[in-house]
Parts: sequence; C-alpha cells; structure tokens
Amino acid sequence: MTDGSGLRTTRREELSARRAELRERGRRRRRRGLFILLAILVLLGAVFGGGAYFLGSYLFTDDFDGPGEGDAVVRVLDGDSTRQIATMLARRGVVASPEAFTEAAAENAAIRSVQPGYYQVKLKMSGEDAVGAILDPASRVGRMEVRGGVQLDDTRSPDGTVTPGVLSLISSATCAQLDGARTCVSADDLRNTMATADPASLGVPPWAVEDVTRAEPGRRFEGLVVPGLYDVAPGTPAAEVWKSVLGVSVARLATNGLGGDENRNGLSSYQLLVLSSLAEKEGITPDMPKVSRAIVNRLAGDRRLELDSTVNYPLDLQALRTTAEARGTAGPYNSYQNTGLPPTPIAAPGKAAIASALNPEPGPWEYFVRCQTDGTSCFATTLPEHQENVRKAIANGAF
Repeated sequence: MTDGSGLRTTRREELSARRAELRERGRRRRRRGLFILLAILVLLGAVFGGGAYFLGSYLFTDDFDGPGEGDAVVRVLDGDSTRQIATMLARRGVVASPEAFTEAAAENAAIRSVQPGYYQVKLKMSGEDAVGAILDPASRVGRMEVRGGVQLDDTRSPDGTVTPGVLSLISSATCAQLDGARTCVSADDLRNTMATADPASLGVPPWAVEDVTRAEPGRRFEGLVVPGLYDVAPGTPAAEVWKSVLGVSVARLATNGLGGDENRNGLSSYQLLVLSSLAEKEGITPDMPKVSRAIVNRLAGDRRLELDSTVNYPLDLQALRTTAEARGTAGPYNSYQNTGLPPTPIAAPGKAAIASALNPEPGPWEYFVRCQTDGTSCFATTLPEHQENVRKAIANGAF
C-alpha cells in the first residue's frame, strides 16, 4: 500500500521535464523566426519595409522569459476557451501576451481538459511555463468538497476520529501561499460573520431567512451548504466567501426541488430542509423515503421523534447511540424530550435525502431501527413490532 507520494513526485518530474521541453521548443521557434525575418529583410530591402514590419510582428511573440516572479490567483471560468484563458492571463500580467500562451498551448493537447476554478500562478511567466502551471494539479487552489451528513462544526466519532465540518472545509479552501505568506479566512471569522451579519445579505434565500434569523447564531447556516464541489476564491473576506458558497448551494437546492413556497405534509421549505437532514443522518439512501415517512407520521401524531442523531448534534458527536445522560439533558435538539422538528437542520442533506423529504414513501410506519450491519433499517407500525426489531438489531450486531 502506498500513500501516493511517489506518484506525485513522478508527476512533478514529468511536468518539470515537459516545461523544459516546451521552453526549448519556444526558443527554437523564436530562433527560426529570427532567421526567416532576417532573410526576408535582406531579400525585400526597403521596398517592402512595411510588410517586413508586419511579418516581424507575426513571427515574434511578445513573451516573458522564465518561470516568473511574485504570486497571483487567477480564475478559469466554466466553458472558457484557450484563447479566453490566454486573454485573462495577459490582462492579469501572468503572460506578456495572449499569443505567448496560445502558441505554447497549441503544442499540448491537455490544455483542452483544464477545469474551471482558481489557480495559483506567477506573474511574468513565459507562455510555456504558464501552460505548465495551469496544467499542474498542485496549482489548483480554492476547491472544497462537502459530503452528505457533514455538520458546520467538526465532529468526532467514538474512536476519536475527527471529521472536518463545513466551517473548517471552507477555511482550508480559502488558503493560498501568496508572496511567501499564507493567507486564510479562519473558521472563527466565518462563524462570526455568519452569527452577526444580516442573513439575506450573505445569500440566505427568502424562504429560509425568518428561520435562520431565529436560530442560534452559531448554527444559523446548518444544512444550507449542501453536498458537492465548491470553488472558493482565496484572499477574499469572510462575507464574500459566504456569498459565493451560499449562491452555489441555494441554486443546487432549487435544482433539487427545494426553495420556494412548497408545503408538503404541512411542512414549509425550511422544515423540509430540516426533515431532509434527519433522513440523511438516520438512514442509508434506499431507506430514506421510509425514514422520512416515519418522521412525518410521528409529527402528524404530535409524538416525540426520539432520534439519537438530534441528541448527538449539539455534542458534535457522530455516533449511532446516545447515553442516558445525553437523553436526559434538556435542549432544543433533544427529540426525546421535545415534540416537533429541531430548530435547524442537523447536517448537510444530499439529493436523495431532499427527494425523500419532498416525496416520502407511502406507509404507516412510525418506528425504525438500524437492524443490519450494512446500515439497513427495519420499520414498524407498533411499539411491540419495533421492540422485536431492536432485539434483531442487537442479535445482528447492528448496534
């Protein structure tokens, strides 16, 4: 088993060799251009001096020499052509001219696979070096991935393993090494901005503003950053980072069918987001529609949900079970003591969880328990049936 460091070293060596090859090709191309131009000037003389000038402009590309100096972060937009990337780099001072980049890129088919996002490069780079930098995975900055079930805060498992939360993930994505100094927006800065700024000004959608404003400030944006890949601009203030992240996430929520005046089973859009997070935490994907139905049925009967996931949420604990002490501790997320939904989502709900909240599977279930070691749940309508499922779960070693 390997940690991949050898592969990364080999890749860096290959990229370095490729850059050197591209630089040498560029030098040879410029030398050929010089020889051709001199021959033309000798042959044509002063008669065609104007034409020689334009030929010289064509044959000679304005280009910097070497790997560059200083640092810059540039952005490739989705759908950008090679020419558009080149123009952007020239405008930012990364290359001397668009042609310096496009000519070097023409010799490397990999340029067509450049992904949108942020890249850390040098200023005043040769076209060949700029192409190499854009193609180097190590140049990519600002990317983060949020997975289903992740909370705003870091969480720990019973074995001590720590899972980074959304705040930590965003903070890491904002980091870049610029001119010798590492710059990041800290998780504390993100939290303080979330807690004190007007939610609407940061991108919270209208259907969630009222509930978000009413929520505990340090948990306001729980569940609003849904799973997926995000590109965050390093070096931007916390408020701008939130606007960027929430802008992408809210659009994804709308794509998944959540984000208007929906009222399903008597639940508002924000309550459906809360329900989605419960389904995400309580069931594996095939079981989510039944989990959502069981919760909806208990809500309709004004019964306590009695979900361990809600009790563990304010403890930042990822665990299947709860302790008697935790269940006996009063708080807004203790669904063993309170009726109704918790005040906010308890995690980032994925597409399947949202779909299950919008369209729960029809059925009479009011109880469920994880009864198989693969996470599969057993569902019941009555308490005796549920107690039998719990015995099976224990016998199966499911919890």
